[in-house]
Amino acid sequence: MHPFLEHARLKQKEIIALTGEMVECESPSDDPAALKRCGDLIAEKLSPLGKVKRFPGGHIRCEFTLPGPHKKEPGQILALGHLDTVWPLGTLAQMPFRQEKGRLWGPGVLDMKAGLAFLIHAVQLLRQLDQPVRRKLVLQVNADEEVGSESSRPLTEEAAKQSAAVLVLEPGTGLEGKLKTARKGVGDFTVTVRGRAAHSGVDFSNGANAILELARQIERIASFTNLEHGITVNPGVISGGTRVNVIAAEARAEVDIRVARLKDAALLEKKFRALKPIDKRCTITVTGGLNRPPMERSAGIAKLFQTARELANGMGVTLEESSTGGGSDGNFTAALGVPTLDGLGAVGEGAHALNESILVDRIADRTALIAALIQTLADRPT
Repeated sequence: MHPFLEHARLKQKEIIALTGEMVECESPSDDPAALKRCGDLIAEKLSPLGKVKRFPGGHIRCEFTLPGPHKKEPGQILALGHLDTVWPLGTLAQMPFRQEKGRLWGPGVLDMKAGLAFLIHAVQLLRQLDQPVRRKLVLQVNADEEVGSESSRPLTEEAAKQSAAVLVLEPGTGLEGKLKTARKGVGDFTVTVRGRAAHSGVDFSNGANAILELARQIERIASFTNLEHGITVNPGVISGGTRVNVIAAEARAEVDIRVARLKDAALLEKKFRALKPIDKRCTITVTGGLNRPPMERSAGIAKLFQTARELANGMGVTLEESSTGGGSDGNFTAALGVPTLDGLGAVGEGAHALNESILVDRIADRTALIAALIQTLADRPT
């Protein structure tokens, strides 16, 4: 058995215990106090392993102390994760952390607290087995990934620019745990129509109905979808009007966009900005745009995946790759041209759903793979 895998199996109970601690420290994105509690817990676990720095917004960065030369090779390895979850405070009452039916269950266990536990134990593995690591290893844990990474994005990009490779601890795809070598870019537009209010019975003809105009525009907006090119456009939230007997003076649509290629985001931007009212008494205002650029599968990403696959094969694990419509902080690093490998975290299902869970029998090989990737990439020239 590969020594890293053997060690990770011996430590599996400890990895499960750490995962449980983090899951039971609830951390919804919109609760600063809860985020701080979870951040404090993670910083406490990281402190014996390296130098920890806290940032406004609840973000954490740790530069690990690892065996190997004191003066490291240029170009660090950056591991990326997030501590915030989509689950509101109190969810544990309905979804307690537990081990059952070969899985760990609980809010945030898959997305993505188990991935953080794997990375921490991968570092401990390298230290305990005295494995030399010739590059600096930095972990950044963001506190706002689930809500767009507005304050953490500059920190992520700053760290990425100093990095030879980025390892993202988001969960793998499906129960096979496929790694992610491509992600769609994510954005949103708000389309606001302003019309003219009037009494719907007494002065109908003098009104310009913003809801009716928006309904016509939504047909146009939906037609921007092009599945062949990986472009989806989804009007997700519609609002407007004040009372049933008042012709609506304002209506609004919030629209989600996903693109596989950066150039398609520019095309969509142009189409949204070109929307014109059919009823000339109405006006249209468009705000928003691309939030996360797409993670396009580059030669560097393909090479990084091949390395991971060879290492996994050496542990008796077959590794596959995938693309996904969801975004992560890895989108930002890949867009800068830094080779980025995503989906290295837990194997399971049910992210953001009541059945959120991870497979217990994939904990050890995932932890061992992360450790092997860190050591192998640290040995390679930039």
